[in-house]
Amino acid sequence: MTEIPRREFLSAGGVSLAGAALGVASRPPADEQSGPGVDALVFDTFGTVVDWRTSVIREGELIGRTHAIDVDWATFADDWRGGYGPAMNRVRTGALPWTKLDDLHRMVLDQLIEDQSIVALSEREIDNFNRVWHRLIPWPDSVPGLYRLKARFVIAPLSNGNVSLLTNMAKHAGLPWDCILSAELAGHYKPDPEVYLKACDLLSLQPERVMMVAAHRGDLVAAKGLGLKTALVHRPLEFGPRGNVDTTPDDRFDYNTNDFLELADRLGA
Repeated sequence: MTEIPRREFLSAGGVSLAGAALGVASRPPADEQSGPGVDALVFDTFGTVVDWRTSVIREGELIGRTHAIDVDWATFADDWRGGYGPAMNRVRTGALPWTKLDDLHRMVLDQLIEDQSIVALSEREIDNFNRVWHRLIPWPDSVPGLYRLKARFVIAPLSNGNVSLLTNMAKHAGLPWDCILSAELAGHYKPDPEVYLKACDLLSLQPERVMMVAAHRGDLVAAKGLGLKTALVHRPLEFGPRGNVDTTPDDRFDYNTNDFLELADRLGA
């Protein structure tokens, strides 16, 4: 067998040895193409990567059938998610010390259970239901789109979810993150600037070399104000078929796309 010189092997089309080990396709760096000039993409998670509403409704309906609990689980899911912002604001204003999102979710859940007069659930069942946020299902394009983007960029969540929540979610949903970035690492919740800047620091990248990807404009506005690149991904069904989500393009952001596969096309991944 004729031995191929090492340099020729590494430069021949396909995947380099290092790339093969990491599962990364051999491509020129982004700044050598007509690409976005970034090295990493960080993603909002709830609503952007995963369909939280459908996931919570499904588990709620299962609980309802098991225990004969007559609850409008769609409204329950919306109310649970609706308590998320006010709970974070209690941390932000100092009314609560730094508190993991798991614990904020539990506070809101306990109040909803009391409001709905639900008495059939044990503590173990309530704790398991609270962990539904660890088991959210991805949007259909999320996993294939992330794999394509991972071939060219470092990819990571940048979520208000705590590290254990995001880790379990990734394993459950098959999300191929390179690392887990969380608001917990900054001790702040988005859109506080410390969250975005901590992510850039942990990646050893200047903000302009990082792109924030989100379905929520406020998240992107905060990131853009700190120098990050931005990509808006429309998720019209985040709040259900009657959610009335704004899907109009927004020229404040570098990219407007309908899903991760389109984003991968636009970024040359």
